[in-house]
Amino acid sequence: MAFGSFFTLLDDITAVLDDISLMTKVAAKKTVGVVGDDLAVNANQVTGVQAERELPIVWAVTKGSFANKAILIPLALALSYFAPQWVKILLMMGGAYLCFEGIEKILESVLHKEETHEHQVVSDHLDSEKNKIMGAIRTDMILSAEIIIIALGEIPMNASIGFKLAVLVLVGVGITIFVYGLVAAIVKSDDFGLYLMRQEDIVKQAIGRTIIRIVPYFMRALGVIGMIAMFLVGGGIFMHNVDALHHIQWNSGLVEVLATIVLGMVIGCVVCAVVLPLMKLLGKAH
Repeated sequence: MAFGSFFTLLDDITAVLDDISLMTKVAAKKTVGVVGDDLAVNANQVTGVQAERELPIVWAVTKGSFANKAILIPLALALSYFAPQWVKILLMMGGAYLCFEGIEKILESVLHKEETHEHQVVSDHLDSEKNKIMGAIRTDMILSAEIIIIALGEIPMNASIGFKLAVLVLVGVGITIFVYGLVAAIVKSDDFGLYLMRQEDIVKQAIGRTIIRIVPYFMRALGVIGMIAMFLVGGGIFMHNVDALHHIQWNSGLVEVLATIVLGMVIGCVVCAVVLPLMKLLGKAH
């Protein structure tokens, strides 16, 4: 009898862990747009420092990212318990922000490409290591908040606090390790390429040269993919939470994806049309 109860308990625990694992995968997939942006932003912020300080800076920002999520997860859980109606509102605000950020990146690349590049070069020389780390952690706070809210929006509202906590912790920890592990690999890839180029083996030298050539293109591609993913995730949030859009029947999955991206771009343009003039006006006021 006792053994039967014990095995029943094990089955229940296994079922709960399976549910948590499944929900974690679903929630993690929905945050892909923010993760791509997070990866691109942090990789760009760490570049330009002395080679021996790259990994210590990445580690410092990683610890800051964990601290951010330790603050945001309890706040998100409190929100879902005391004011669950705000989760959907904040989710759509986060989606609108993603779309806005995507359009803003396009505008910057088209209209202010040279100006942005010059400003970045000057900034990299003037900012101290501490300021660079703090700036990266502040950026991570915004992106982490989007990740947590999007993940929370995928968890059933009637799920227990413990279940939500487990999913959000797994998503937060997993994404942090994934993003900053890749950031560390990206910022050190050029050093690895140079190391291979110094070897006597011709094959290793060729691989090293290839790595050196590929990294800049990879960084650009990462930024473009992240931008498209922002429109896809941001537009998808509206597509699934606005009844008029949610019930549209699409001919194929590809058409739905393209429509979602276009919707995200339209939302981004609308937000930019409102926010950018206000930012300019407030900037002049100060």
